[in-house]
Amino acid sequence: MAEQLKLLILNASSAERRAICSTLHKLDVFSIIEAQDSQEALKTLKQHPVDIIITGLDVGKIDGWRFSRMVRSGLLKTPKNTPILLMPPTYCERIAETTARSYGIDAVLPFENQDTLPQVLANILSTHLEKSSRLNLLLLEPHENKVNDICEELKLNFAITHVTSCKDALDQYNQQKFSIVLLDATEDRAEASSLLVEHILQHNPKQAIVTIIDNADADYAEQLLLSGVTDFIRIPYEPSFLNKICDHAARREDFMVSYAEFAQKVEQLSLSEVSYKELLSAHQRILLHLNTVVLELDQLGKIRFINPAWETLSGFGVKSSLHQKITKFCTDECQQKLQSTIDDILDGGENHQQIEIKLQHKKGGQIWVECRLQLIINSSNNATITATIDNIHERKQAELQLRHLALHDPLTGLHNRYHFDQELSRICKPKHTHSNIEHALIYIDLDHFKIINDSQGHHQGDLVLKEVAQLFIENISHEHLVCRIGGDEFAVILTNMNLLEAHLVAEGVCSAIEKHAFKSEDQVYTISCSIGLAQITSKNCDPNECLKQADIALYIAKNLGRNLVHCYSKEDAQNNTLQAGLEWGHEIRQALKQNNIELHYQPIWDFKECKVAYFEALLRLKLNGKLISPDQFIPSLEMLNDTFLMDQCVIRNAIACVAKHPELNQVAINLSAQSFLDERLLPLIESNLEKYNVPPSRIIFEITESASLNNLKATRKMIEKLNSLGCHFSIDDFGTGFSTFTYLKQLPAQHVKIDGSFVRDMLNDPIDLALVKAINDISRSLDKRSVAEYVENKEIFYALKEIGVDFGQGYFIARPVPVEKVKDELEKILNNKNFYQQ
Repeated sequence: MAEQLKLLILNASSAERRAICSTLHKLDVFSIIEAQDSQEALKTLKQHPVDIIITGLDVGKIDGWRFSRMVRSGLLKTPKNTPILLMPPTYCERIAETTARSYGIDAVLPFENQDTLPQVLANILSTHLEKSSRLNLLLLEPHENKVNDICEELKLNFAITHVTSCKDALDQYNQQKFSIVLLDATEDRAEASSLLVEHILQHNPKQAIVTIIDNADADYAEQLLLSGVTDFIRIPYEPSFLNKICDHAARREDFMVSYAEFAQKVEQLSLSEVSYKELLSAHQRILLHLNTVVLELDQLGKIRFINPAWETLSGFGVKSSLHQKITKFCTDECQQKLQSTIDDILDGGENHQQIEIKLQHKKGGQIWVECRLQLIINSSNNATITATIDNIHERKQAELQLRHLALHDPLTGLHNRYHFDQELSRICKPKHTHSNIEHALIYIDLDHFKIINDSQGHHQGDLVLKEVAQLFIENISHEHLVCRIGGDEFAVILTNMNLLEAHLVAEGVCSAIEKHAFKSEDQVYTISCSIGLAQITSKNCDPNECLKQADIALYIAKNLGRNLVHCYSKEDAQNNTLQAGLEWGHEIRQALKQNNIELHYQPIWDFKECKVAYFEALLRLKLNGKLISPDQFIPSLEMLNDTFLMDQCVIRNAIACVAKHPELNQVAINLSAQSFLDERLLPLIESNLEKYNVPPSRIIFEITESASLNNLKATRKMIEKLNSLGCHFSIDDFGTGFSTFTYLKQLPAQHVKIDGSFVRDMLNDPIDLALVKAINDISRSLDKRSVAEYVENKEIFYALKEIGVDFGQGYFIARPVPVEKVKDELEKILNNKNFYQQ
């Protein structure tokens, strides 16, 4: 005869124990041990192992749930994976099964179905594997360092299967059932992860999926949830928060089904008050262990039943909350929202509705929760509402933070350009611009703000922008919208305000900024602003036109002397030159931002060595299928005070070209006066030289004489910094300012470019010829090399060679060509070398 299996029966009711024993004695395979309370059972299990355990729910001070947890702890003589069968007197199937899984229970069988006990035990014994309370989790993460951190945090609550590719993930998913799928959906894996999620949800639409993202876009996070993802977590995150998110997500579907079953039970048994109380008692024991709040409301929205999770969530006791209106516990702004939802359900709206509201905690503070409500109508046509409440505060805070970042400027805290464009479009719609309603738009630019950045540094400039933003908040009423458009430009939409009132507000802002003292260490200085003002009415409600008018008014304010407000008028509209210049400037700026440029390279001839010494990079803008030369767009960029954007494009593209094309042995790059003293210039040059691995000696930077004379001390300092990097430097168009030759002594430049206006007429004008010779002589005496521009014919070429000028540049030598044609141009020059040597 086979050895009998040891079976422990734990039940407080002797009648129920006898009934179970009677059923099992017929099988003659079990040696039965009986215990009437959990402490007696634990005493036995501390001394002897058993093969299987049957337990009730109400079995003493340590209830059936916690007794099971004790077995699973591995602290007893019986193995921690000993099969456990729970036999409660009354239960809701899904709630009991869900909770049972949390406590490592193998199966649940209501006592009323004890006749199926032999079959259930047979199933447990035949399929039993090592059990624990951990849920199965499929982890897709290709980076090993991240895997270790994730597994370390989740190992206590989840049995983790790790894969590194989408293919392996699908193979594992098709072979095994997982409570949750956790996958890396950061930027470089977003597309592959999206396809995997789609495939899994096609197979099982209710599969719990959590994604790890690094995107700060609220729309992207929303799209993830809409695609079927259960939840997400954004890096960087607290490890414990990942555990919490995964646990909630894994049990979410179980709980949602459980709530529906609970509601169905309430409806079925509502005719019998006794049955209802028994059901309520059973559920209170089960729901005691749920984090989700479960409650029932009457037709007035008053609480008829609530589980203990409510006290943990809100701080209010269960007893004191019964018979109170649920809306009483909401924040003021959410009370009407929740009441309207309840009324809508009771008045024939959707039977099942879900809303997000804020609860007021007893100890102060507010909590974001997700509330799901379900209508129940019994046979007597009496309506009740069952509801569940989950804490979503951390997730909601993350969503709100993402939304805030999407709509606000991170430096000043004001709204950003994106939000401004949305609001301007909204307020320009007909419903907001009736015939008797006026709004106003003011466009603000800080005067000479660049001087602060150049002299004090961008850190101090940022502090000034923050102070200016605070002045706007203090001087403009909160019902109006204040935005930072970019750089030192701001815009304000003044709602329900006529032109005169708007003008007074703008004047107040002007005055407040002018009077404010900005402090920098031991210095105190002031700045001013220029303001353009435009009306928004039923006759002028096109957002682009309103913005254009305010822009034009702003630049007229600057041209009139700055530190004043100018209101757009019909006369301004007739100023076609200014309007066209601004429009053209904005179009150019957009083209530069999109890197729509082409660099042409013109060879510079070495008279002594009879060869090409280096090249000058010349900018062409690609616009509407045409190449535009600098003299056509630089004036408009200067009007917008944005030549640094142009220089940024040229530096980046020229250095990249030098790296890719060895025939460009050395390249000269022109810098604008505005960019030359910009604090961002040196880091920009350094980063691009490092990025493309280009020796600094292959780059020459040029600035015009007139620009360098504007701030001789700062110019010298910048040239020294560029020389220390290893770059060379050239003074362009020398002779146009021509205040004195002695200033050349103060500038450590290696090259001096003789202005082309002298070179062009030197053979016909003796004064020009004398100037060319003088500039060449003084350059040589200062150990600098001279470069002559506008070498347009062979007579000028040979005359310059005779004078002793070092380098020549002009159409006679070679025209500027795209980088693809540089090799051909060099070959052409080489073939004509004898001609140049005559």
